[in-house]
Amino acid sequence: MKTIRTTFVALAAGLSALWLAAEASALPAAQGVFPWRNLLVQYSGVLGMGLMSVGMLLALRPAWLDERLHGMDKGYRLHKWLGIAGLALSVAHWLFAKGPKWLVQAGWLERPQRGPRPQFEPDSLLALLQGLRHPAEEIGEYAFYAMLALIAIALIKRFPYRRFFQTHRAMALVYLVLVFHSVVLTKPEYWLQPVGLVLAALMAVGTVSAFMSLARRIGRARRVEGRVESVEFQPGTQVTAVTVQLGEGWRGHDAGQFAFVTFDAAEGAHPFTIASAWAGDGRLRFLIKALGDYTRTLPQALKAGDAVAVEGPYGRFRFEGEQRRQVWIGAGIGVTPFVARLQALARRPDGRTIDMFHPTAAVDPVALARLEADAGAAGVRLHVLQDGRDGRLDATRLRQLVPDWLHADFWFCGPAAFGEALKRDLAAAGLPAGRFHQELFEMR
Repeated sequence: MKTIRTTFVALAAGLSALWLAAEASALPAAQGVFPWRNLLVQYSGVLGMGLMSVGMLLALRPAWLDERLHGMDKGYRLHKWLGIAGLALSVAHWLFAKGPKWLVQAGWLERPQRGPRPQFEPDSLLALLQGLRHPAEEIGEYAFYAMLALIAIALIKRFPYRRFFQTHRAMALVYLVLVFHSVVLTKPEYWLQPVGLVLAALMAVGTVSAFMSLARRIGRARRVEGRVESVEFQPGTQVTAVTVQLGEGWRGHDAGQFAFVTFDAAEGAHPFTIASAWAGDGRLRFLIKALGDYTRTLPQALKAGDAVAVEGPYGRFRFEGEQRRQVWIGAGIGVTPFVARLQALARRPDGRTIDMFHPTAAVDPVALARLEADAGAAGVRLHVLQDGRDGRLDATRLRQLVPDWLHADFWFCGPAAFGEALKRDLAAAGLPAGRFHQELFEMR
């Protein structure tokens, strides 16, 4: 979380500082509603487009950012923050532009005398941009309304994933319209100053990203076709275990990584953690919890021989660290990355002492027997805590069950609020913050 928080703040602060430098002489002289309105329209536009441009880049799932952000799960969290910030700034931009006009129409504010517009050479680029101001304003307003609807679909989880997948690609088209709006309506003086140069570079990157999205090239280089090998439903936990056999091209993965899996082209790619260690045979296993309409249909919809596409691997949840002691917490379906790690350790032990906690609301006897066998083969001490029988797991209980917890690295995958509570309580008791690793596995 620290990396994405720092990245977000640095982006916003950097763009703000560049804008302030560009308006250093105008800000002290600004008096009255309309001068401030003009300044704030420009500021919200620069900041909003800068953040949205970075968001467009993150939508491409670039592998080099996966490394720098410590996992694509962190990249998607940053993408979400940038989208929400872009939406808030767009609303502010719209209000700054429209609000004073409404006040004038209501008779509460008097519009100042407008001076003559700057005159440019008839065939110059600036003259062309000035002639496009009205259509740029109009089309930008419609793009803003479209963005409101698309981001609402993305954030409101009552809309099924399929609708999110089908509509979110249209954000690339909306973004391109907003680039046109920004190029025409940004103050011409900015383009020869650092704020304009940085904004132009960000929008250029965002534009390329948007065209790649529209051309459906996201993740194509990391996508491998295959077939479903087996489908097994675990009724006790409402989990579907799917084993797929991939063709050539999959370069392997580390335990703890995830992939985007497409069983149905109309439904789109869903992110699932890989629940098997890489054995070099092209076989992957996924444990898929029935959490929504689509995942509930998988036991009936999938069968051996069905086509599948797998894109990845992504993520940095790799059980690294200097400590020779580790504590794992896999809550509910969050057990998945630990299953893969258990299998990897059974093949190649790393000498660490490990306690694994699996708090869960329900258990499946077959799945539990496999988990116990995997833990035994890996030499990991397993604690299965069923909520109704054993009570809830908290930091106090963890410290009691693992006396040397202060010398351990903690790895958590499960509900975000549960992980944050454990991290906060352990940190308060003395655990260095950098030794609690949490998978932020939430893509919308």
